Amino acid sequence: MKTAIVVARHGHKVRLSKIDPDDTAGVTKEEALERVARLWETLNDLQETFYAESRRSILVIFQGIDTGGKDGSIKNLCRSFNPAGVRIASFKTPTHVELDHDFLWRVHKATPANGMIGIWNRSHYEDVLIARVHRLIKKKVWKGRYEQINAFEKILTNNGTTILKFMLHISKDEQLKRLQARIENPKKQWKFNPADLRERSLWDDYQDAYEDAINCCSTKHAPWHIVPANHKWARDLAIVETVLEILKKMKPRYPTLSFDPKTVTVQ
Repeated sequence: MKTAIVVARHGHKVRLSKIDPDDTAGVTKEEALERVARLWETLNDLQETFYAESRRSILVIFQGIDTGGKDGSIKNLCRSFNPAGVRIASFKTPTHVELDHDFLWRVHKATPANGMIGIWNRSHYEDVLIARVHRLIKKKVWKGRYEQINAFEKILTNNGTTILKFMLHISKDEQLKRLQARIENPKKQWKFNPADLRERSLWDDYQDAYEDAINCCSTKHAPWHIVPANHKWARDLAIVETVLEILKKMKPRYPTLSFDPKTVTVQ
């Protein structure tokens, strides 16, 4: 397997400006689409077995700047999954109830049970990204949250959850194209919000916030995967191959039956 994904190593600083969002690892669009189509069947078989085994869980987190491709990545990944074994959560602006609790409260409730693959569109990292960029909390608060996030993720991994964190990395020029496409396409206009332009004006602040989140929270048990995402087809292939590799390493097995099928007669 060869992808353009950069896995952030614990103790080694990542600079997003040094990672090419156009990188496709030398794969063409035609090759990527063909390969993904072939991998879906294998991914489906492994996920079905993982669901039946029901001993462990997987949490897949998608983060990225506006138009980064979180929705599209999730849609592509889930094409091959049995919906019964998947739970998708989308974390938007916190509600009043959520704000009355610690910042991890709302995400902890959405962590996957045994046998499940949880997929998060945004996550607890919003509390060191948008909360930081918009100065919704003091610096000493968001800086302290890195350690709390690492402790939270360690609790999950210690209790049988494998965590995959994907940061979808696009260029500022590509974001411009995608925002313009939303405005021009009647089927995508509902996705556009004038506030998106204000968020775009904070591009550099968000890049700094993402770098710090990646560098402070890329641990041995839950490293960040930076996915060059200017090309959607390359992004989708990289994500599918990474999830598939994790499932293969986990080697799920169907549970041992409590009865002998040969003794059962269906009438």
